[in-house]
Order: sequence, then C-alpha cells, then structure tokens
Amino acid sequence: MLREQIQRRGIRSARVCDALRRTPRHEFVSPEHRAQAYADGPLPIGHGQTISQPYIVALMTQLLSLEGDETVLEIGTGSGYQAAVLALLARQVYTVERISALAQEAAARLQRLGLTNVRVIEGDGSIGLPAYAPYDAVLVTAGAPQVPAQLLEQLALGGRLVLPVGPRHAQTLERWEKTPSGLEHEAVLPVAFVPLRGEEGWAENAF
Repeated sequence: MLREQIQRRGIRSARVCDALRRTPRHEFVSPEHRAQAYADGPLPIGHGQTISQPYIVALMTQLLSLEGDETVLEIGTGSGYQAAVLALLARQVYTVERISALAQEAAARLQRLGLTNVRVIEGDGSIGLPAYAPYDAVLVTAGAPQVPAQLLEQLALGGRLVLPVGPRHAQTLERWEKTPSGLEHEAVLPVAFVPLRGEEGWAENAF
C-alpha cells in the first residue's frame, strides 16, 4: 500500500508514511471487507459512510504539516482510521462524529489499540468544537458547500484547515492557513466525500 498507492503518488513525509505503516487499517473496516482493507479505494463502514482510500488519508494528513506537539480537531470520525493516524503525529486529537453507533465503535477501537491521546465526541461537527479551541490543525472528512466560518475562527495562528469544498460531485480539496497577515488558501485536487451535515451544534457525549 505504501509503495504503490502513497509514495509513488508523491507523499514524501516520512512521519506520515511511518504513521500509516504503524496503523492497522484492517482493524477499521468490517469483517466482510477486510480482504480489501489495503486496496486503493474507499470502503463502506455502515450508516451510509465510508473509510477514505489510503492515498487521500495520506494526502490530507501531509497537508496538515504536523510536527508532533499539535492539538488537532477532526470532523467526521467514521471508523476512526484517520484519527488513529493523526494520533501518531500530534499531541492531542479531538474527533467529532454525528452517528452515535460509529462514535461508540470508533472510541472502543481506538482504546483497544492503545491510542490514549484521542477523544471521540458524539455530535454535529459542522460548527467545529469550540470547547477545546484553538486548534493547530483541523481536518474535515466530509464535503462542505463552503468553508464553515466557525472552523476558521477556531484555528490558532499558524493553524491549518484541510477539507473538501463544493457540491457532492464537484468538490475540491482545499488547504487554509491562518497567518499574521490573514487567511491563505490553495486548491489541491478534485475529490468526492459524503456531505457535511448542517449546523445543529454538538453533544457532550464523549467516549
């Protein structure tokens, strides 16, 4: 997976590659899909959600430019795979999932794997997670029609936000950075993610 899908496509961060190597992707998919766990594509995880293909996980993670001491917010926990990768690269990870069953399953899975620096919170993350802001990095694993202002507000100075922006079948992966002179952003590549839900707030159910 690393050689053919990730490194060959330009992922150069040794830290990101090492985190992917150390994260057992087969633990984050259902038993019927474990034979395809390391294949080049997304897989269903139930409730209409998917686990992203390995390359997209690697690319989004690399775009965050994590060095090891950051506090990171992830919107859209899913099965917990992306959070597990982030946990190996940052000091603290908060991850928000709106589907209760997925949140509980991901929390149990991450705990079983010994990733104690991840906190899973059940709720709608479209307005971020203001209780623990500011964040050095924010990663959104669902497509938003436009960049939520709340997520930009919750970035620390120098913080990076990576997310898909646009309608479901015409999204672009974007990277935003909060600099002393204002917000800077770049379009990275076309992507297709499940949609981010509306701004309904977030629950205090944490696992």
